[in-house]
Amino acid sequence: MTIMMPAPDQAVLARRDAIVKALRAIVPGEGVIDSAAEMVPYESDGLMAYRQPPMVVVLPDTTEQVSQVLKYCFEQGIKVVPRGSGTSLSGGALPLADAVLLGLGKFKRIREIDFDNRAVVTEPGVTNLAISQAVAHAGFYYAPDPSSQIACSIGGNVAENSGGVHCLKYGMTTNNVLGCEIVLITGEIVRIGGKAAEAGGYDLMGIITGSEGLLGVITEVTVRILQKPETARALMVGFAQVEAAGECVARIIGAGIIPGGMEMMDKPAIHAAEAFVHAGYPLDVEALLIIELDGPGVEVDELIKRVETIAQGCGSTSCQISSSEAERNLFWAGRKAAFPAVGRISPDYLCMDGTIPRGALPQALARIRELSKKYDLRCANVFHAGDGNLHPLILYDANKPGEMERAEAFGADILRACVELGGVLTGEHGVGIEKRDLMPEMFSEIDLNQQQRLKCAFDAQGLLNPGKVFPTLHRCAELGRMHVHGGKLAFPELPRF
Repeated sequence: MTIMMPAPDQAVLARRDAIVKALRAIVPGEGVIDSAAEMVPYESDGLMAYRQPPMVVVLPDTTEQVSQVLKYCFEQGIKVVPRGSGTSLSGGALPLADAVLLGLGKFKRIREIDFDNRAVVTEPGVTNLAISQAVAHAGFYYAPDPSSQIACSIGGNVAENSGGVHCLKYGMTTNNVLGCEIVLITGEIVRIGGKAAEAGGYDLMGIITGSEGLLGVITEVTVRILQKPETARALMVGFAQVEAAGECVARIIGAGIIPGGMEMMDKPAIHAAEAFVHAGYPLDVEALLIIELDGPGVEVDELIKRVETIAQGCGSTSCQISSSEAERNLFWAGRKAAFPAVGRISPDYLCMDGTIPRGALPQALARIRELSKKYDLRCANVFHAGDGNLHPLILYDANKPGEMERAEAFGADILRACVELGGVLTGEHGVGIEKRDLMPEMFSEIDLNQQQRLKCAFDAQGLLNPGKVFPTLHRCAELGRMHVHGGKLAFPELPRF
């Protein structure tokens, strides 16, 4: 299937040699890549079903270079696609044929560790896990922990508002980022927030977090670090029915217990993860819950008893409690390796990302099973069960005619079901190109126009990451010209991809 993107600007492509020369003047040495062979690694991000060679790749290593590159592209009317580590699963960093791909991979320095203010100032190319490793010696860590944390960069986490297994209790990226340095398309360098817990005025950090590279390029991030809890223990609870596991999740939260993390895996995912990691997962269950409780030791012991009782009331068939830190980490190792583990049992898979109210989990699981039969494709389910963030893994073989198209249709129907159940299209992977054309399922045209006006306030020419998030290609001038039609505000007809 071909994802429709804005048609390449032939006038820009005709100036490619001049553009490459100008970029080399800004970022000398090996900072500009323009040969077809060397640009192959940049043709896609983690959504590898779609590929597009960029016009040219530029890899600055200072904020000033980023500023100069963006200013040049702004003045010349050249599109720019920002890219972090390339682990996006929604096609957010998919290049354009007539765009400069701006990679932040060289921004991999931690600039400051401030334990007094419980903050770390880091460049965007630093990996998520590296932040926790840098402060572990003092008993601190960075809470959001995506499964790809060994590879995904903090700048990309901000762009997509990433979560992780511990986001239920400690929040998403947006709840743990204090400040950012951002370069606008004009080349202006803007600082938002800082080390203080609160900032006056509009919540610009809330706008930037999750903006998917459409508003600016992040060149510095200040994150909140937390002290490690005194005790952390995990329970591994098996169920004979997936719906029973979903009911257990709802009852735990309903009892006022907020685990540090609560994840669910169904049978296909359990078997794949166990074969890959050997974490000791029970293979005779239909669903597995991993529930982590943390805090003072006495509190954790009491919560474990309460969770065990709730699980038994929901019909649990097995329960194993970690007795050491190594065993707790092993429980999580299988869950965090679920995506690569599934890659061992299928030539290809699509990792979906939708969110539903916790209480709708049984209905969502039943709907996914129905869709699996409809499309005749297997599906392994891995969920951030505590906050309702679903990650169905649709298994297919791209070499078999029609299977990829069926997988895409299957995934789209899962996301539609999430919205129908009162949820949203994405929990942490972003919209990118994957969910772009599904945005009208959740938002009206008025909603989308309002969102695009915000985009236009930062990027009036639409040069930053065009073709992502919005299903219509608006011109900012048209969005600004409302007119009255039949006594109601109306907008001009806008081109679609």
